[in-house]
Amino acid sequence: MPKAQETVLEIDLKALKNNFKHLKSKLKNRTKFLAVVKAFGYGSDAVEIAKYLEEHGVDYFAVAYASEGVELRKAGITTPVLVLHPIPTNFKTIINNCLEPNLYNAKVLNEFIEAATKENQTDYPVHIKFNTGLNRLGFWENDVDYVISKIKATPAVKVTSVFSHLAASEDLNEKEFTLNQIETFNSIAKNFTNNIGYQPMLHICNTSGILNYPDAHFDMVRSGIGLYGFGNSEKENKDLTPIASLKTIISQIHKIEKGGSVGYNRGFKSDDFLKTATLPIGHADGIGRQYGNGKGYAVINGIQAPIIGNVCMDMIMVNVTHIDCNEGDEVIIFDSKATAENLAQSTGTISYELITSISQRVKRVFFR
Repeated sequence: MPKAQETVLEIDLKALKNNFKHLKSKLKNRTKFLAVVKAFGYGSDAVEIAKYLEEHGVDYFAVAYASEGVELRKAGITTPVLVLHPIPTNFKTIINNCLEPNLYNAKVLNEFIEAATKENQTDYPVHIKFNTGLNRLGFWENDVDYVISKIKATPAVKVTSVFSHLAASEDLNEKEFTLNQIETFNSIAKNFTNNIGYQPMLHICNTSGILNYPDAHFDMVRSGIGLYGFGNSEKENKDLTPIASLKTIISQIHKIEKGGSVGYNRGFKSDDFLKTATLPIGHADGIGRQYGNGKGYAVINGIQAPIIGNVCMDMIMVNVTHIDCNEGDEVIIFDSKATAENLAQSTGTISYELITSISQRVKRVFFR
């Protein structure tokens, strides 16, 4: 890949394909694969990611909100799209764009049935979520009869899938909890399918569930972070490649005398002579204030350069006293080697937060 000449997020679609193939290799042939492309494709570009995965035979997409699904449809994506957190005010938009809502409580269920009936829909595809321990969204196990009674009473909707969400599938210390979730889901699924009169798809596994609980793959699995190159463990990370590389350049090099300060509020004060490099990337680009004052770093010519002072809106300053570098040189914020996961851990957060924070003003470049 060419050297960066500005702040840019490079997306390696070949790595995406390899991650997809690796995760699919864990599945039985009949098991469908749902790709999660919410949050602007985990900070990359949902449309480009979805187009590429559609070319390679993905079975389903999932987004968080209706507006994200609309963007996929506008871009020509025809693969089914599950909206994980639909809001009633957007139900007409969902129907008009052939998106499929997750119905997770009585209010949402009843209001969507009303909306689908008003729009003269028949057998509109919906997904029913049950809460088995994450305690975020979902009906309870004792709601099965209620849900079925509402579905059977209307021709407007038909259940495409019944699903749940694992809370700690990446943490093998919580294996007992996870197995209990899977057992609860099995009970819900059996009761639901025995009484609805047809067989909806069943799914509960996220990325770590795919890797750690093969007996719970059911009819479909869902993967978000794994597609983007993170397996939630050192062992699984070895088989996945981060698809995004955030790069920038050195705008200016400063020599700081002893007692000099760097950045707003004199956030850094020097005990000795040092050399700093100013980079054109800041918290408006996704590098939060928590990365300042020595907690985060950039990589220049293969060497870590600690961020010093407070992160500015459009710039950060790094210590390059120990690095042979020049103005205009390429700088790596994260890539497949100096990973977003490692950088995030330097401030006590996770890769998800860092990669989804990259502002859309940062130029995206795609490599096939």
